[in-house]
Amino acid sequence: MRQISSSSLNSPETPRLLVRVRDKIRLKHYSIRTEQAYTDWVRRFILFHEKRHPAEMGAAEVEQFLTHLAVYK
Repeated sequence: MRQISSSSLNSPETPRLLVRVRDKIRLKHYSIRTEQAYTDWVRRFILFHEKRHPAEMGAAEVEQFLTHLAVYK
C-alpha cells in the first residue's frame, strides 16, 4: 500500500478518509445501502487496528482482520 506521511493525513485541505470513500462510492452511483456497508467495514477495519490510518497498513493487516472475522465472528 502507498505510504502517506502523517502530516499529509491531517492537512486541512485533505478530506477525511470516510468522506473520500463516500465521495468515490457516490461517483460510481452505488446504492445508499452499499455506501453504508462499505463505510462500516472501513470503520471496523480501522478500529480493529487501533485507529491506524489504512494508508499506514498493507496486506498483513488486511489478512489479520479477515482472519479475526473468520475465527471470532
